[in-house]
Amino acid sequence: MTPGPNAFEADAVRALAGRWLPWLGDDDFVCSPAGLWLALAAVASGARGRTAEELRGLLGVGGEVAAGAVGVVGRRLAVTGGVVSAVGVWSRVSVLDAFRRGLPDVEFGVLRGAPDWFELPDEVFGATDDVSLGEIPAVAQDELDGWIRRATGGRVRRLPLGLDGSESLVLVNALALKASWRTAFPAHLTRDEPFTDGHGGTRPVPTMRRRIPAAWVWSVDGVAVVELPCDGDEAARVRFVLGRPGAGPADVLPAAWAGPDAREELVADSADLLLPRFTLRTKTEADAHLASLGVSRALRPGADFSGLSTTGLFVSKVVQEALVEVAEEGVEAAAVTQVTMTRSAASARREVVERIAFDRPFGVVVLDASGEVPLFVGWRRSAPGGTGAEAL
Repeated sequence: MTPGPNAFEADAVRALAGRWLPWLGDDDFVCSPAGLWLALAAVASGARGRTAEELRGLLGVGGEVAAGAVGVVGRRLAVTGGVVSAVGVWSRVSVLDAFRRGLPDVEFGVLRGAPDWFELPDEVFGATDDVSLGEIPAVAQDELDGWIRRATGGRVRRLPLGLDGSESLVLVNALALKASWRTAFPAHLTRDEPFTDGHGGTRPVPTMRRRIPAAWVWSVDGVAVVELPCDGDEAARVRFVLGRPGAGPADVLPAAWAGPDAREELVADSADLLLPRFTLRTKTEADAHLASLGVSRALRPGADFSGLSTTGLFVSKVVQEALVEVAEEGVEAAAVTQVTMTRSAASARREVVERIAFDRPFGVVVLDASGEVPLFVGWRRSAPGGTGAEAL
């Protein structure tokens, strides 16, 4: 197994995922726990006092220590085959040099967003001399949208939340994955099979099929877990999880990152896998969940981010857009997390083949090469091919 991030950081990302899942509901969704953790931890590296303590309670790190943790996780994810990870900060207020030095892998830029001109340093005036006030938000939007397209290989086209010129600082994390299955699903075997959605309705959906080794299948407390290997060295680990009928995502999805001691092997020699071809795409306003997760000071004027800037700032929005697409050839996924900050004021036997049909609500989880950090987490409640979360 590829060595992953330090155990502490991996545990922290999994803990955030477990606490976040109950607030995402039971309908279709896809999110990136690693993307949210990286974005918030980067912001937390500039937090001090009680604001830092609150963020530490959610993230496991806060203050200056958070910067080192961001670097550890970001560098380890970057070695996972097919994964691209990037963080950028655009600001129109002064950012402390110590904050920049603490995040050496983060790209910093100027946010051109209808500023109070007298507060800007001279070099920013030079960057905006030829831009009218009315054009400034559009110019900033185009610049950040271009960065996102490059960072995600075009899978996400724009910021989850558009700019209106009132932002003082925008931090963006981008994660993207493109991987091929080690062995593709035979396309000629894909055919319609019945899928019963979370409302009890049943209809045919395009379903891929193949026989897989029993070693790719295990269960955790009654949740079936199937791992499909991806091609290449240091490949991401893609796992599909199927709970008992009626089980929700908060109960089912964590089985994907349960350790070996919690796993029960499949009592068979192989399994016939039936898996719908599907796409999930959702936008999540995570700031609405943070207060329920114990973070409130960072979200209101008076927050202490004095390790980031001499200007009083607070987190006004945290929005994430994510997608995952699973097909016969492989998997593609991407997530962009946007944090906007605003000024305050067994023995030999005959062969047994198990049939595993993902014909009711199920989950998909993409982990880093170590199998420890959940990069993307998705839940499919509606029948694939319907509206659901695909109509963003």
